[in-house]
Amino acid sequence: MNSPFTGLSRIQLNKLYDLLGVHIYHFNKNQEILPTIKNENIIGIILEGHAQIINIDYNGNEIIIEELFHDGVFGSNISSTNNENYQIISKRDTQVLVIDYEKLLNPMNLKYSYFNTFFRNLFDIINTKFKEKNERIRILEKKQIREKLLEYFEIQHKKSRLKNIYLPFTFKDLADYIAVNRSAMFRELKHLKDERLIEINDRKITLLYK
Repeated sequence: MNSPFTGLSRIQLNKLYDLLGVHIYHFNKNQEILPTIKNENIIGIILEGHAQIINIDYNGNEIIIEELFHDGVFGSNISSTNNENYQIISKRDTQVLVIDYEKLLNPMNLKYSYFNTFFRNLFDIINTKFKEKNERIRILEKKQIREKLLEYFEIQHKKSRLKNIYLPFTFKDLADYIAVNRSAMFRELKHLKDERLIEINDRKITLLYK
């Protein structure tokens, strides 16, 4: 996925920041991100670090809704961050740039070429995010843990066309991402290993059936 700032020089980037009146926030590991403004109409961009959007259900269980890494984009209208059950948590020290949505949509911005470049990049990223949400739905629609795992592996394989898949998060987070019990998922991974369908080396998973 491209950066929102692809094609912009440092001078253009500074002009863009001034035009949009951006704010930059710093969060420590395991700190909730933007708890006081998450219900407002904003676009956030991860400049450094790693964060997760999680949903906490009525039993207190956490389900990972979205992983956010460098240049990751989130917002009230694209990530459901205004849902009271959702939280954005930093997984390590994280720097976030925040843009007011109304300033982003000011038609006067269109007269600046650097804004048009940024806006195109942002639109492409948001379009990709919606595709990723559809992928997640395909996984969650599967009834069995094995089916969920194999669907996740298949989606990642199609992106890279490689047999090796590198998890972007821990196995605990993988269980949360596919919405299954952690212990049950590890048992199923062991079955897949015993059947020589996969190999696991730390966070690298090799698909032997491909």
